[in-house]
Amino acid sequence: MPARRLDTARTDALAMLRRGLLTALLFSAPLPGAADGDASTTALSAELGFEAEGSGTTLTGWGGGPAETLFRDKTIRHTGAASARIERTGEREDSYSSLTRALPATIVGSDVELRGFLRTEGVEGAAGLWVRIDGHNGTLAFNSMLVEARALEGDHDWGLHAISVPLADGARELFFGALLSGQGKVWVDDLALFVDGKPIGEAVHREIPTTVLDIEKEFEDGSLVELASLDHARARRVAMLARVWGFLKYHHPRVTSGESHWDYELFRILPQILGATSDEESRELIAAWAISIGEPNPCGACASESSDKPEDLYMPAPIGWIRDSSSLGAELSGFLRRVHENRPVSNDQFFVGLAPNVGNPVFDRELAYRDQIAPDAGFRLLAVIRLWNIVQYWFPYRDLIDEGWDEVLIDELQRFAAATDATRYKLALLRFIARIGDTHANLWSSLDARPPVADCRWPVHLRFVSGQPMVVATDTARTRLDAGDLILGIDGHPIEELIAAWSPYYAASNEVTRLRDIAHAMPRGPCGASQVRVLRASGARDVRVKRVRPRRGWRPAAADRPGRTFQRLSPEIAYLKLSSVKAAEVPAYLKRAAGTAGLVIDIRNYPSEFVVFALGQHLVAEATPFARFTIGDLSNPGAFRWSDPVILQPAAPRYEGRIAILVDETSLSQAEYTAMAFRSAPGAVVVGSQTAGADGNVSPIALPGGLRTMISGIGVFYPDNRATQRIGIVPDIVVRPTIEGVRQNRDEVLESALRELLGSDVDEAAIRRMARRD
Repeated sequence: MPARRLDTARTDALAMLRRGLLTALLFSAPLPGAADGDASTTALSAELGFEAEGSGTTLTGWGGGPAETLFRDKTIRHTGAASARIERTGEREDSYSSLTRALPATIVGSDVELRGFLRTEGVEGAAGLWVRIDGHNGTLAFNSMLVEARALEGDHDWGLHAISVPLADGARELFFGALLSGQGKVWVDDLALFVDGKPIGEAVHREIPTTVLDIEKEFEDGSLVELASLDHARARRVAMLARVWGFLKYHHPRVTSGESHWDYELFRILPQILGATSDEESRELIAAWAISIGEPNPCGACASESSDKPEDLYMPAPIGWIRDSSSLGAELSGFLRRVHENRPVSNDQFFVGLAPNVGNPVFDRELAYRDQIAPDAGFRLLAVIRLWNIVQYWFPYRDLIDEGWDEVLIDELQRFAAATDATRYKLALLRFIARIGDTHANLWSSLDARPPVADCRWPVHLRFVSGQPMVVATDTARTRLDAGDLILGIDGHPIEELIAAWSPYYAASNEVTRLRDIAHAMPRGPCGASQVRVLRASGARDVRVKRVRPRRGWRPAAADRPGRTFQRLSPEIAYLKLSSVKAAEVPAYLKRAAGTAGLVIDIRNYPSEFVVFALGQHLVAEATPFARFTIGDLSNPGAFRWSDPVILQPAAPRYEGRIAILVDETSLSQAEYTAMAFRSAPGAVVVGSQTAGADGNVSPIALPGGLRTMISGIGVFYPDNRATQRIGIVPDIVVRPTIEGVRQNRDEVLESALRELLGSDVDEAAIRRMARRD
């Protein structure tokens, strides 16, 4: 994908969120007490330097919390009269404190940077600066010193620190400040904001346009829809409304131009449909409501699904149902057909756009309704209807969904009607999203809601090996589990029973990826003792294992090789792992690999930087296509068209040896795209096992309750139109770790690649020595 892609696996912030850190900062509503941002430059400077006098220790212009952990300190400061201090004790039950300031995001530029001086004392946890950009639907961009692994621990004297974040399209609010997780003290002083390297006072400002979303407030406090259950008959009626609502959202000019607050229109008609006593009455109500939106004006230049190149159409729009007058009734069917026939050629829509230079859909005007923490019935149904229609019209892999999507809608409407508290609502969303069958599509804001739910875990890393969950790494000082243990049961429950119960909540493109994520979560549970039945080489036994809070700094073993990014395994073999690759270092890697018989490129990871072209151009001898995309059509919602192939252009120096590319279930998205590119090199082979099967730039989607999911936003295929979604990158040489191999600390995938590169005459003992992980 292009270098600016936003990808779920790429984002270290999401990895931190999986460990329960910074959830509120990244996904929740603005913290109470944040200022409205209309202060003059002079007043703002005083507030950023904590010079503005408040009442006692109050920090003027600042919010955040908990309030009892925030102070204005006149004794310890960097310059001026005062600083801000965040102070936490070990007795606190909450996990962090934040100092927060808010400004309207009216600035024009590429990125905004927060600089400031920090001092710490006795920090057991992490302290640092953070910046967040919000749009209509919640967070658009976030960064912090914790995300970048530059957080401060222990004791530090005053030092200058900085953190930046891109100014995302659709930005409306800028939030920034400092935070402290764990316990200790951090002082903050002399903060300053910069836009593209210049002080914010010198930045060009823009006017944030007012839309119908800003003006209409009728349902701000609730949908006024009351519902605790939904029988099948009423669910079918609501499903018909949902399909009509979604069709009009992306086709009717009054809606596509932004004249109507479309969520609120749903709330206006929903009670009538829920109160209908027959299918006929419901059809009549839906028809009257839809027609009241207005007849479409005849279009001057009407859109058409056909084109000069009919072969460019990959998937047609799913609109055949609007012609079914027997189900819809003649009046409603006729109106929907007129709307469709009079849709103009469109390069833009109010509720959806296409990302520049890429083409994945952008849903930056879908409201998150963050105050609806436990959404009322109307907002719960909105969550289903919004996401269902986004998948229906903008998911490039709609044709790969296992179930009938219409039946899924009816089923989920019933499930969400019964999800009457926040926990059940999140679980309902997790199940619904999992039915899409896309690893990118997860409830990224609430992964901790997936079972097993708890704050503690065994200090081990699990992986499915030969179809069984296996301990592959341990924090040996803290557990009685050993690397090589197979997990047979937990607290009296057979492991097969637990996997079956948890699986519906784990979104994945394929089963190996679902099991990968279940293995990561399996150690979780209540803090304290647990009983684990394991199978060792000596036989099955029960082990008492204590679950503890994760120890800061301990990381599970990676699938790739430990050590440096580039390694010479022998005079004949070079090794490069992409988990720490640097695009700027590619010339150095090539120089060190020159003259070797083979190069192993390990992508059993997520690339630290985008090197598809920076490295790939040195692997091919001629212009080489390696992928093509399918992209949604704004004029024909639901239709997807082929792009031109993506090509690697050769560049000197060219690596002349053979290439082996290592992949497994940890190879996701950009990793898969990179493997596609590199396997196009002459003679390259892919070695390993099925990858995650989720490719394409991601499109974030806000959901009621301040929650968030994503979908793969463009389809990614080989140049001959072979699919990659769900299938993943199919290895040329299939190799999976074995139980015995893991117990012997062998890297069987790398061993196989070395045999392929060096030939069958190479001594097997030499192969094993080169491939050993230690």
